[in-house]
Amino acid sequence: MKRFILLIIMVVIGYGSKPLWEESVQQFVPLSLKDSILSTMSSVNENSDIKFVMETLNQQLNSLITSFEERPSKSNDSNIETPTLTAPIDHTFSIHNIELGQARTVVEQKIGKPKRISINEYGVSWETYHETYQNFIMIAYDENNIVRGLYSNQDLIASSTGIEQDSPKQLVQEKLGTPESIMRKGMINYEIRNNGEYDVFQVDNSYVTIFYDKHENNTVTAIQIIDEKLEQNKSVLYTKSSEELKEGFEYQMFDLTNASRKNHDLPILTWDDHVRETARDHSLDMSKNNYFDHTNLQGQSPFDRMKEDNIRFQTAGENLAYGQFSSIFAHEGLMNSLGHRKNILQESYEYLGVGVAFNNESQPYYTQNFYSDFSPL
Repeated sequence: MKRFILLIIMVVIGYGSKPLWEESVQQFVPLSLKDSILSTMSSVNENSDIKFVMETLNQQLNSLITSFEERPSKSNDSNIETPTLTAPIDHTFSIHNIELGQARTVVEQKIGKPKRISINEYGVSWETYHETYQNFIMIAYDENNIVRGLYSNQDLIASSTGIEQDSPKQLVQEKLGTPESIMRKGMINYEIRNNGEYDVFQVDNSYVTIFYDKHENNTVTAIQIIDEKLEQNKSVLYTKSSEELKEGFEYQMFDLTNASRKNHDLPILTWDDHVRETARDHSLDMSKNNYFDHTNLQGQSPFDRMKEDNIRFQTAGENLAYGQFSSIFAHEGLMNSLGHRKNILQESYEYLGVGVAFNNESQPYYTQNFYSDFSPL
């Protein structure tokens, strides 16, 4: 037993002595639909230092074997049914065999009740359906419980044109034609500037946004379908900020992250209210003081802030995004940047908290704080 404990100490010291900072990645991406404002993203991660490891080592050794034996096993998804996709009947696209214009009763006969309901930028709710983040779809209904919006980043896309998940961008443009370059909001025309990460098409009285994965040969990775009337009812680029919208963006980004992890056969992250407050504080600080950086104006790193908030971690990471007008566009942008993607798809992370704050122009700042605790592997 003593040899076993000594071995564990040596492993922990070796792990803790890895470089404290890995190279941070920054990417500046033109804001979709608006030329005069830039959105931006930044990521950073670290392994905890030796001192912090050793502070916790003694208490961890006492429960090492018990914790290992009681650690929950990964969920078994073998019993989750993969839907058989059929060609849409009334529209060019369907997601999970659901189309715009269908009634909630029809939808929920097919896929059950939503797992979460949260306000989105259109003034309605995204209702999220999945089985442990498999078969993930977000649906927006109008006041009459008719489907007016759809989104998924999983293999649930069916189309009369043959476009599906992993289709190449070239096929999409061949089938749907030239993407939209301008979208009108109120009395203003906004130029759609997408950095090649997505295309917007007007199809079947709706706006269809096809997102591409730059790291998978520019193939289709997600789709959002918004009814034309719902889109035009949003007469400004940035929806007026509110507590409900802040929380909606936070939970939507959390769900989107887990759906992407499920796509890569990674463990699902657990929501953490404690680190959410750390993330919120940083987003609020950036929005109030008009800066965008992992290091705050007091010189604190993300890991300093987490430790100050009594969050004990073995590994941790932070993603930042600013200027995207929804969590969907923020998440898809993060996935197209290798530094952010690395955090989102980091196998060792266990917990995630997302904090959103808005500046005076209702532009959102997103902070994602990931971490793993000291539970043994």
